[in-house]
Amino acid sequence: MANITQTMSLRAPRRAVAHQSLWRRVLKRPEAGALGGAILVLIFFSIMAPPFRQTSAFMTVLYQSATIGIPAVPVALLMIGGEFDLSAGVAVTASSLVASMFATEVAGNAWAGVAFALMFSIGIGALNGYLLLRTRLPSFLVTLSTFLMLQGLNIAITKLVTGNVATRDIASMPGFSSAHAVFASSIRIGSVNVSIAIFYWLALVGIATWILLRTRAGNWIFAVGGESESARAVGVPTRKVTVGLFMAVGFGAWFLGMHMLFAYDTVQSGAGVGNELLYIAASVVGGCLLTGGYGSAIGSALGAFIFGMTTEGVIYANWDADWFMFFVGAMLLIATVVNFWIRSRVSRGY
Repeated sequence: MANITQTMSLRAPRRAVAHQSLWRRVLKRPEAGALGGAILVLIFFSIMAPPFRQTSAFMTVLYQSATIGIPAVPVALLMIGGEFDLSAGVAVTASSLVASMFATEVAGNAWAGVAFALMFSIGIGALNGYLLLRTRLPSFLVTLSTFLMLQGLNIAITKLVTGNVATRDIASMPGFSSAHAVFASSIRIGSVNVSIAIFYWLALVGIATWILLRTRAGNWIFAVGGESESARAVGVPTRKVTVGLFMAVGFGAWFLGMHMLFAYDTVQSGAGVGNELLYIAASVVGGCLLTGGYGSAIGSALGAFIFGMTTEGVIYANWDADWFMFFVGAMLLIATVVNFWIRSRVSRGY
């Protein structure tokens, strides 16, 4: 009799899990709130701005989302790992500037600039991670310092080298055509041109999702963000994970920087300031917690999609573009409150 009772008690939780409602399983996902928000924003602008419903306009929305989403993916991974990077926005511009000036002033080939910029960007990420671990300062202070230094260097060195605030046009440089095809070309699908940046963005989201959910490294990222000391005690290489995540942000900045360089042929040295807030906001709206240990790459993509729709939707609706930043702030506040509410209800079993 005791054995039967014990067997029934062990089976009861399994039935509860098996019969758990679909809505509860959906709400447990970090990106649940962002999915609902994306649907609402899509419906809203489809009604308020009729041109928004055109296929060409939607491709523009996806492109705008990709320019936010490409760096937002590694930023989301970094936030899941318990840190964040305020230098990501100017790092994109710095990578473009380094590639352009190295190619024009030193190497004479666009691909040499691309390779040098990759080493530079990953090196900046590694430096951020090293300084964080060495000084034990909050990532806010470390990356804010990097942000300010890069912002100053971008303008000062560009003026010193080119005598202007922008780099020289590299469209006629050897290697430009092939680099443009890799980083900034478009693919004709039906009646519209689709930027290759959109495909790269979706690929990065897929790779990051696979890493988080299917690999040991993904488990380490969640562990480091959730409880770093406990993770270190069970053998997780917390220092390598942290530095690796900062290097991933550097890679994302490099990738978007190369797209912007070969899409527009020249770079304004003052660009990129403030974009780091969009990357962080997209990740938070997508379900990442500022405290770490929770979030998803898919959520960051949905957050970027929301901001991409808003950027273009405001234009198609003929509204004042200044309302965009108000919307970003409002969405960030609402997403934070909603995510906290959903997680608290799910944890209580409601």
